[in-house]
Amino acid sequence: MATDEEALAAEWESVGDDSEPSAGQVSEPVLNQAEINSLLGVDDDDEGVITGMQAIVDSAMVSYERLPMLEIVFDRLLRMMSTSLRNLTSDNVEVSLDSITSIRFGDYLETIPMPAMISVFKAEEWDNYGLMIVDSALIYSIVDVLLGGRRGTAAMRIEGRPYTTIERNLVERMVTVVLSDLSAAFDPLSPVTFRFDRLETNPRFATIARPANAAVLARLRIDMEDRGGRIELMLPYATLEPVRELLLQMFMGEKFGRDSIWETHLANELWNTDVELDAVLDQVVVSLSEVMNWRPGSQILLNAVPSSPIGLRCGEIPLFVGGMGQKNGNMAIKINKKLRKM
Repeated sequence: MATDEEALAAEWESVGDDSEPSAGQVSEPVLNQAEINSLLGVDDDDEGVITGMQAIVDSAMVSYERLPMLEIVFDRLLRMMSTSLRNLTSDNVEVSLDSITSIRFGDYLETIPMPAMISVFKAEEWDNYGLMIVDSALIYSIVDVLLGGRRGTAAMRIEGRPYTTIERNLVERMVTVVLSDLSAAFDPLSPVTFRFDRLETNPRFATIARPANAAVLARLRIDMEDRGGRIELMLPYATLEPVRELLLQMFMGEKFGRDSIWETHLANELWNTDVELDAVLDQVVVSLSEVMNWRPGSQILLNAVPSSPIGLRCGEIPLFVGGMGQKNGNMAIKINKKLRKM
């Protein structure tokens, strides 16, 4: 027995000896530090350039920050939806924004539970489509409220069954109201009409963009006392492309509200601006050859006399006409006529 154990130990020892480098060999790592940094995309030499695995990771992410104006649009939508849904349900409705994120269209479709209420709508002026997904909790809550359910009792939910025609029609009413508010929310930015197109229950039939395309996903929370649920708005970037330049702005200016303090300050500063006025007695047209022959002492004949009218202009804009005179020992011009309304 001891002999077998000694033989086994000797065998393991020989394996360990074989793994060690011989005297004539130098042990080197498979990758040096520079190669590892390049692989991970943290190479210091590439300033501002994302490479390697970092580029692969970032390719699966889409930056929503490129469209900051969407926050203002959805903020307007929340206020309008709160009023519209109160009128629709005759109940106390509170609408809040959970998040605005960016996601790949195909990745999002895989997360939609079945059966689902997926409303496909069209942006008429932009000639493209979007999705509105209503979760089951809100579906049963809306059906319960619109059919006269009592307050203080949770809506009965039967998961897993197909939605009935009555449920689909009631949800379509709510979707139409939300789309009308969404159109009004975009109106100060760019007039657009969001028209309800169809209602799908299978995500595969609601494919309005390529799976790899990026889209903006806004999650809205709707609370009706002890009932409520979520609405998710999916707008592909291709749909928003016609107003992309407008969505890149940080603020809208007058269309979203005027800043009277800034306007007053700007007006006061403009009144204190220094401008340069030119008094023009006459203008003549001469050839370039004559100009080249001018020397100190050359005389230029003008078609004007001391009593001729003098034009006052700022740059190329004529402002006044006056007469030349003298005041306090200085040349002066008396304004006789205003040429522009100021």
